[in-house]
Amino acid sequence: MDQSVAVQDSLKEDENCIVAAQCQFFVNDVIESRLVSLVECKSEYGIFLFTHRRMAITKDDISLDKVVPITKDCTIEEVLSEFPVLGADMTVRITSDSVFLELQLPFSSHSQRFLDETCKACHGVDMSEDPCPQFLWLSKYLPKSALASDSEKKGAFIPTAAFKGIETEASDNKRKTGTATVNGKSQVSEETKQNIQNISDNNAVRDGKVKPEVNNDMVRSSSYTVANKAQMLAMPQFELRDNLIKCELLKREESYTFTKNYRFFVGTYNVNGQSPKESLLPWLKGGIEPPDIYLVGFQELDLSKEAFIFSDTPKEQEWSKAVYEGLHPESKYAMIKVIRLVGIMLLFYVKKELAEYISAIEAEYVGTGIMGRMGNKGAVGIRFNFHNSSLCIVNCHLAAHTEEYERRNQDFRDICSRLTFRSFDPVLPNLPIMKHETVLWFGDLNYRISDVDVEQVKKLIDERDFKTLYKYDQLKKQMEEKAVFDGFTEGELTFQPTYKYDTGSDQWDTSEKCRTPAWCDRILWKGKSVKQLQYSSHLSLKTSDHKPVSSIFEIGIKVVNEELYKKTFEEIVRSLDKMENECIPSVSLSEREFYFKDVKYMQRQVQTFTIYNDGQVPCQFQFIQKLEEPAYCKPWLTAQPCKGFVAQGAKLEIELEVFVNKTTATKLTSQEEKLEDILILHLERGKDYFVPISGNYLPSCFGSSLQALCYMREPIQDMPPEHIQQFTLMPLHPQTEPSNTLEKQLDIPKEVWMLVEHLYRNACHQADLFQQPGLRTEFEEIRDCLDTGMPDSLPGSNHSVAEALLLFLDALPEPVICYSHYHKSLDSSGSYTQCKQAISTLPQCHKNVFNYLMAFLRELLKYFMFNNLDRSTLASIFGSLLLRPPPGIKQDATQKKKVQEFIEHFISKQEDVS
Repeated sequence: MDQSVAVQDSLKEDENCIVAAQCQFFVNDVIESRLVSLVECKSEYGIFLFTHRRMAITKDDISLDKVVPITKDCTIEEVLSEFPVLGADMTVRITSDSVFLELQLPFSSHSQRFLDETCKACHGVDMSEDPCPQFLWLSKYLPKSALASDSEKKGAFIPTAAFKGIETEASDNKRKTGTATVNGKSQVSEETKQNIQNISDNNAVRDGKVKPEVNNDMVRSSSYTVANKAQMLAMPQFELRDNLIKCELLKREESYTFTKNYRFFVGTYNVNGQSPKESLLPWLKGGIEPPDIYLVGFQELDLSKEAFIFSDTPKEQEWSKAVYEGLHPESKYAMIKVIRLVGIMLLFYVKKELAEYISAIEAEYVGTGIMGRMGNKGAVGIRFNFHNSSLCIVNCHLAAHTEEYERRNQDFRDICSRLTFRSFDPVLPNLPIMKHETVLWFGDLNYRISDVDVEQVKKLIDERDFKTLYKYDQLKKQMEEKAVFDGFTEGELTFQPTYKYDTGSDQWDTSEKCRTPAWCDRILWKGKSVKQLQYSSHLSLKTSDHKPVSSIFEIGIKVVNEELYKKTFEEIVRSLDKMENECIPSVSLSEREFYFKDVKYMQRQVQTFTIYNDGQVPCQFQFIQKLEEPAYCKPWLTAQPCKGFVAQGAKLEIELEVFVNKTTATKLTSQEEKLEDILILHLERGKDYFVPISGNYLPSCFGSSLQALCYMREPIQDMPPEHIQQFTLMPLHPQTEPSNTLEKQLDIPKEVWMLVEHLYRNACHQADLFQQPGLRTEFEEIRDCLDTGMPDSLPGSNHSVAEALLLFLDALPEPVICYSHYHKSLDSSGSYTQCKQAISTLPQCHKNVFNYLMAFLRELLKYFMFNNLDRSTLASIFGSLLLRPPPGIKQDATQKKKVQEFIEHFISKQEDVS
């Protein structure tokens, strides 16, 4: 997930977060989780290191720890390990006169982009600049003494030999120790390669840690050969000529490739937070013939609260070791990649001799949970090229409970739209899951068996009548309705359901809940040349309340014939000069103007148009910025893809999406801004095309202020536009009442009352209230009800109404406890009396809403045994929404603790503030 949004949220207006990446930080031999980012301001750069307690969604989730200005004495280098492994995590060392940092970055697109962009920043420092960089913009982040010491130094940053590729004694010494960089890219020295040792067998374990099989063939250098097509197509090329060659090669691919079948083992296992207690060989052996590739997924690796913080869990190492020891004993395997999101983990192994044919590896994850913050459900994915074929692997854990199949459908759609991978070609957009030739999707999908009695289910299982039982399977029904996994295939289910068992046995659930058996754990695929050889569960493993599932696939992979490839390549190059010089790119657009009607808050609207290359050469396009504009489009608009390549005679569909969220809603509601923009589509070596965008936005209570809503006795969409504008633009402390209101201001907004009243009457006993997400479709119905007054009562489940309340509070342009009261409130957190005094000075409508919400939370606390909401949980959930720091001010761990203490005072006391 891209966490740069949270960093950008914490910066000042003229500061820009270029990239942010997850990392591990070495502090006195202790590894701590950090978020590292590259920040630019007026052509000066700094490296920011943040602490965080969860996935960084907003600035409230991060706290600045260190800042390193990129000056003439700052060096950044990648440190190669003793055993370089394809796709392994990377260690980066940052040093200057006063700083020494060592970071470990996971192998991902964000990590690679951080290294690439930091290298560019170092190259971009002007050594002759006069005056030299002062980094005055960092004064608010750095101690004065640190800034002074930097500004007193003369001259600008001088790139080291490692960055410039200059052969010096220093860089030679680095190569001898296994560290070198060439042109900003890491490269393995020959001496280092000679030090790489082979492990004798799959069970080789040292110091209790897994040691993957590694040899010289697996080490990827930064050089590329024309003969290796998979590598060549993944090369970062910026010139149009290179893209022309690539495009022609893809068009003629069939002339120089042939198909070869490889065996893939795919396995999924929900381990219910347990540690491995038995050998995994019965599950992983995969038959008599050793698989060429292993793809092994786990869910619920660790169920502890600590696992929700981005830090190592011992369960990852335990299960990784168990997998390594369980691989087929008649072959040697190398670990290519491992990625984990909380309890969802995916491991990727390949036969040692095939590792050199793996390229373009990217790994990403997305969490699906309430307000996008929870990672206990979601997915991890790995994409890679094998020879000349592209594959995407997804391991997921979808929403639980029999009745929540629509939530599972939503999780699937969220994963499809949000899980994207960085393209190795900078002129191409990110790669979504479905843009790969083969997709293997597996995990605990959590679809249940429904509409049939549990005893009847067990009877059908005893009779092994799985064909009849399958008729009641939710996933089957949803796929038939094309609600999920459209175009995917699943093999016949010839094994009994994999959930739920009594742990340590083969007995069905005997607990009080007595859950109906279900095929929760599934393996599906999409793509051509895929043949499933085996699909089964493994009852002999009894560690968890789930049984592991495995499948063996035979997949046809496109392999390059190097001789034919070289011949094709040379033919293209010979004809290229004429094609490049004589032809100018040209395209036609299917639509040139777009209108988005009745845009609603947090409801996506999409329109598409087609770019048709009617010219004589392939064309490279990009939407470009207008003069004095920070981006190519307004923040409520996106174009996907925003850049790309169109072959001669080919078509490409562009998706225009309008999405209004809390950052853009207020000004659209007040009519300070309108849904109007012009996109500029630029062709490399060609002309520009102008695409006007317009539309109308339906005002919403989401993104409106408490004060404005208190003046609106009618639903906001029934109010005259000029009244909405007047109420929205009204100062927080008006001197006089608005001239167009004849009635007294409401004590609290009717929208807050409707949401809280509904929850008070219906949801006090609701398990996991405010902790389990609702359905997006139900939120849209709730929003429409609040904005239009129809129907009279709120629709949707308790979880959807609860999430709507949180989203409402999160979207307030001025939080319940006003920004002006933030520091005073924190200073008062140690004393309830002082906390009451801070609240007493709030504007009346804000004070009324605060008292109303605290009374509601005190009621919820009475039903803790049912809803699992204790005082600390309630203070944590609502504190971050009610008492937010002002824009531009970051919240550190101490401040977050004070926020929680402040709210806890009022949850504990049975009184309101007057």
